[in-house]
Amino acid sequence: MRNFFNRFIIAVQLSGLLCVWQPAIVSASTKTGTVQPAQQGIISFSYSPASNISYDQKNGTFSVIENGKTVLSNCYSKANVNGKFITSTAYKTTAYAKTLITDGFGRGVQHTFTLTGNNLPNMVQVFYTYPSHKGYFFVELYIEGKNLKTNYMEPIAGNMAAIPGDARSVFVPFDNDTFISYDSKVFKAPLINTSAEVGTVFDNNSRKGLVFGSVEHEIWKTGVRTIAKKDSANTFEVWGGYTDEAVNRDKITHGYISGNTVKSPKVFVGWFADWRNGMEEFGKANRIAEPPYIFNWTKPTPVGWNSWGVMQEKLNYDKAIKVADFFADSIPAFRNGNTAFIDLDSFWDNMISGGWEGDFGKLKSFADYCKSKGLQPGVYWAPFTDWGWKGGPDRKVLGSNYTYGETWTKVGDGYHDIDGARATDPTHPGTLQHIDYVIGKLKACGFKMIKIDFLGHAAAESSHFYDPKITTGMQAYKKGMEHLVDQLGDQMLVYAAISPSLATGRYAHMRRIACDAFKTVKDTRYTLNSVNYGWWQTYLYNYIDADHVVLSTESEGANRARMLSAVVTGTFITGDDFSTHGRWSDRAKAMYQNPEILKVVQNGKAFRPVEGNTETGTTEQFTQKIGNSFYLALFNYGETDKVYTIDPKRIGMEAGKAANAKSLLQGTNVNTKSVLVKAGDAELLKFELN
Repeated sequence: MRNFFNRFIIAVQLSGLLCVWQPAIVSASTKTGTVQPAQQGIISFSYSPASNISYDQKNGTFSVIENGKTVLSNCYSKANVNGKFITSTAYKTTAYAKTLITDGFGRGVQHTFTLTGNNLPNMVQVFYTYPSHKGYFFVELYIEGKNLKTNYMEPIAGNMAAIPGDARSVFVPFDNDTFISYDSKVFKAPLINTSAEVGTVFDNNSRKGLVFGSVEHEIWKTGVRTIAKKDSANTFEVWGGYTDEAVNRDKITHGYISGNTVKSPKVFVGWFADWRNGMEEFGKANRIAEPPYIFNWTKPTPVGWNSWGVMQEKLNYDKAIKVADFFADSIPAFRNGNTAFIDLDSFWDNMISGGWEGDFGKLKSFADYCKSKGLQPGVYWAPFTDWGWKGGPDRKVLGSNYTYGETWTKVGDGYHDIDGARATDPTHPGTLQHIDYVIGKLKACGFKMIKIDFLGHAAAESSHFYDPKITTGMQAYKKGMEHLVDQLGDQMLVYAAISPSLATGRYAHMRRIACDAFKTVKDTRYTLNSVNYGWWQTYLYNYIDADHVVLSTESEGANRARMLSAVVTGTFITGDDFSTHGRWSDRAKAMYQNPEILKVVQNGKAFRPVEGNTETGTTEQFTQKIGNSFYLALFNYGETDKVYTIDPKRIGMEAGKAANAKSLLQGTNVNTKSVLVKAGDAELLKFELN
């Protein structure tokens, strides 16, 4: 039997595609350890100064110990291979090897357990630990044999120690479609919570908790299930191959991968004194494990306007020009990096004559006009959708010789339809040539920003992709998005709207944190639910965004709350119809040019939530430290006035550092012992730390 891990690099066939596999991104200084004999004992190794993993070779299980306390026990690995489930507990012998590695996470150690015997294909469990990291490690699973096929691989599952206090398990959506929300569920029996890509269980009082999640999204969709049981230990499981129509929109099971070696997603596992630290570390780990495919955005935090907020289908050339004039003449201080983006959403094709094969001259004229005013022109497109599918399959795909029917994503006997649009296969040459045509036209017009939408359509599982090497939805997403980014080049800021939350990190600079939100306090609360439990994505993208901020004719308090919801998310994209004068335009002049607010926006990072026990609601407090300034955002979503007493320790500000604060929205000094926020209103407090 050949030794699987004594080779530095091996060729792996995944889904018929020959690729190179490496156990880690190693440097030339990597030292390969010697495989120990298959002694059936206990092997223990650390993953942080106070944490270690204890592996039982005899039983094929392991435990995770934090500060002397076992937080995970009887952990095992499992996979469904060629129609049969196999687990690490079923093997006869286990060999161990230790290898020094250097990768994007720094210097570390790769611990490899190779399980053999009982007429089963080899199972290989790989752990990655880094001495400089506190609180987490990675684990992944390989199966080695001949002609293997799987759509379910579970690197880690097992028992969890009881979480005392106000225990919570958070549901994290796969994407931001259909107005889906995060949900912090009471973690008490009986409860089964299945989350997409990442999950966390914590005590909201002490904030201690566990974080599990995948840091790889190019092949698998990952599920994280946490179960609170009444008469036995709580359990968890993290597996690649998760599909649920209500969450990741798939109508069929996860696609299969095949070859002589198959690999699970790499899973992040950690115990943290503050679950919020764990989620932030998870976000950062994703960006390291799968570095951006798109160029890095080094320019200032974007601010600007998008037409979908109010104008929507009424968008035309004259209105767009008037909006540019408003930004240039009426709110000249609403800038970052001396510019703002003026972004045309859907229905910009109202400005082209003769159809999409016609004259784009007015679009170019608009883009040129924005630049002449010191503004940056933006545009919109949904590259993997067919909105006219009811017109039949024989319509020609623009820029190709294919028909739409040939490009539709196949799902059993039907197709993948959601949000009124039919998905097009991201691997089909008709889809890709259509991208080439449209992006070529938009680049020629001179656009400097593009909002790309309904990207989840490209991640759908299909019963058959055009490219036979592609067999899973995430593989298809990777191919389609890489092609799109290649066509975009480095000309535009790329903003993702509806899209997978984690997998899109490689392909966009900026991503909308939730679904469409407009002007009301209810919209503000909905948006901030996603910031409450998804703020950590600020470390996965250059920026996350609260979408179009609409003032309209809402109350001044509602206007403040909606504006502040954007500020605490990290960027500031407005949405009123500034081509006409109204209450919104006067309010924008007064509110959007506040230098203290713009200073916070320049930082470009999301605020941190104070509380995580809101169930289906949203915390009322968010914090951020910038330099020597500490900021506290307060939101009163209710219908009655509310007085807040600020606990410096709870909000993360050292007691005694600052007794008073300045209100950046009201311009008055505030005593933090008694902060009044009126019904449906918001406050942003600034403390200068002494």
